Order: sequence, then structure tokens, then C-alpha cells
Amino acid sequence: MQIHKKMISLEEAYNIVMGTEVKLQTEKVPFTNVLNRVLAENIFADDDYPGFSRSAMDGYACHIADINKELKVIEIIPAGKIPEKKIGNGEASQIMTGAMLPEGAECVLMVEDIEKTGKNTIRYLKEKTKANIRYQGEDLKKGDLVLKTGELIMPSHIGVMATVGATNCLVYRKPSIGIISTGDEIVEPDQKPEISQIRNSNAYQLIAQVQKTGAEPIYLGKADDNEESTYNLINKGFLECDMLLLTGGVSMGEFDFVPNILLKAGFSILFQKIAVQPGKPTTFGIKNDKIIFGLPGNPVSSFIQFELLVKPLIYKMMGHQFNPLQIRLPMKEEYQRKKTERMSWFPVRINNEGKLIPMNYHGSAHIFALSQAHGLSYIEAGKEIIHKDELVDVRLI
Repeated sequence: MQIHKKMISLEEAYNIVMGTEVKLQTEKVPFTNVLNRVLAENIFADDDYPGFSRSAMDGYACHIADINKELKVIEIIPAGKIPEKKIGNGEASQIMTGAMLPEGAECVLMVEDIEKTGKNTIRYLKEKTKANIRYQGEDLKKGDLVLKTGELIMPSHIGVMATVGATNCLVYRKPSIGIISTGDEIVEPDQKPEISQIRNSNAYQLIAQVQKTGAEPIYLGKADDNEESTYNLINKGFLECDMLLLTGGVSMGEFDFVPNILLKAGFSILFQKIAVQPGKPTTFGIKNDKIIFGLPGNPVSSFIQFELLVKPLIYKMMGHQFNPLQIRLPMKEEYQRKKTERMSWFPVRINNEGKLIPMNYHGSAHIFALSQAHGLSYIEAGKEIIHKDELVDVRLI
């Protein structure tokens, strides 16, 4: 197996990750259970929408030439009822919003602009009117494409599926993402840490990030700082999961032996260092059709590298081309750093004026900086200062 120790740019790392071949499998799922899944088929309109011409408001349906005449009301048409009478000259039907337009009607007069002149007669109080009709097929024609394969399904798409009767949808299978924490100093969140220990935040942060993509997280547990424990968990995850995420054990310390274990387990390591801060010691490897990321142990590093590299690949495994929403906003205040060798990402908040405020951020272990952040901004390598009011890209999280 091979290992690449050269430090590469974030762009190079992204291209390597997204160049990975993935196998896509599909399954039929009831449309009520497909939120955050990805469509594996096109969905077409099964009829015209609206399926019939209907009134856009409460009012009176009549001929357009008769709007300045006294009109005889011949019928009341509630929503859901088929009109029984055809509109003739000098006639109108009272009609409710969404009700089927009677034959012969060319417009609907708003009820607010009507006066009753007799028990069954009305007069329109204005000179002109809009049609106030939703015409058959004006939204969709039968056979129109409404949702495309590769679409990440959002709540608004569920409404469309219900409308066109797409109650069983072909979607891509959820990839299973195994999560392993490493380190003797780690204890689970329900335990009280000793003086030299910390609670396991990374695993549960990653579980939530995976869940947000719509994939299936599987927490495989914590590996102790020895090769046997880590190797056994990696092999277990290799058998059970499509992708593995490890946190910790990927730096250059004496106990950071994850890359060597990956080689022993048969993975090819495609990169081990990225010229980015935080997250320099991010590792990426493949074995057949299985994928593994070694993420840094510091929680901000782990979070950011998941957003930048892991999330796009998970979406690719789900059949979706992920294009994160990125907006450009001015800085509320100056942002300055001392070391400029690497590209740096930092959490920001958007204030009510639409300006970016860098979070009070002490470094990659400062997990609390993320909890109030709206997004992530970056400063390119070699750049020391982002000036006040300078426009900066921000990726929402």
C-alpha cells in the first residue's frame, strides 16, 4: 500500500476526495420518508395543474363584456363542487376561491367590489377587472418534469410529490458512516472526566453532522491509544460501513499512529497533510470501494474539515452534487492573524446589518466558538489582514 506525505493545498485535497469513484445503490421509499434523501429518478406531472380552471378568489364569475351591467346570480359554486349551470349573457355565478369555473365564464369579479342590487342581482362597482382565474395547466402540463434525479429532497419537494401522486420514490441508498474516536484521555459525555481527561465531543458532533446530510451514522466506539484497539475498530468499521471517520491520532506525536494502522489494514493513503488551518493533519485513504478520513482531534478542526471535505463526498455517495451556499458580505471589523503560511478558516456570525463578525476564537480546540457561528470564512495563504468593510466569502453552516 502507498502513502503520500507531501502537504497539498485544500483545492488539491478536494479534487482527490471528489475524484473518488463511488457505487450508488437505489431503493424505493414512501414519499413520507424521503426527506434529505436524493432522488434516483425523474418525477413527472401525472396531470395538468391546476387540473381545471378555477377561481383565484371569492367573487362572481361572468362574461367580460357584462362587467358594467346588472347581473343575475344563477348559482353558488363552493370549492369541490362541479358547476351545474352555464353562464349566459347578463348572468353570474357566485364562486369561492379554488372552485371550478363554470362554462362560459371569462372573469371573476372580486366580492369586495360588488354591491347587491336585489335578492339575486349584483352590480360591479369598478370599470375594469383582471381575469382572476387560475387556468387549467398554467402551473404544469401533464408529462412536465417536476423533480430531477440527483435532487436533494427538501420539505417543499414533498409537497410537489404529494401533488403529482408520486407516493413511492426511487432514491439513492443512505451511505453508512462509521465514527471512531481515539485517545486514552477521552471519556463519554455521561461520565465525569478526571483531571487529565476530556469528554468525547468529536464523535457526537460528527454524528450530528452526518445526520444533517441524510446519511446514516454508526458510532463504533472509542479506540485506546494503542495499535491493537485502533486496528480492531477500523477493521470492524471496514466490514460494516461505507465510510469511516476517525478523530485524533493523525498528527506527528508518539501516539499518533493512525496512518500506519491504515496501511496495515490495507488502505492507500492519498494525502496526510493539507495546507489549511485548522486541519493540517487531515488524512484520506481508500481500500477497494471503502473510504476513510482521519480527522484531527481538536473539535473545530474536525468540524471544519468535515464541512469542507467529508460532506461533499457523502453527498456524492448519495447521488447529489453538493454546491454549498456561499455569500459575500462585508466585515464588521478588522481581522488580523500572525501566521500566514496556510489558508485559514474561521467561524463568523452575521449581524442585523448583514456584516460579518469573527467569533472570539482561541484556536482549533475552542468548540464554543462554533455554537454561535452562522458560517465559516477564510483568509488565503500569505494574507495577514482582512480590513473592515472588505467583502469576504462566507459558507453557511
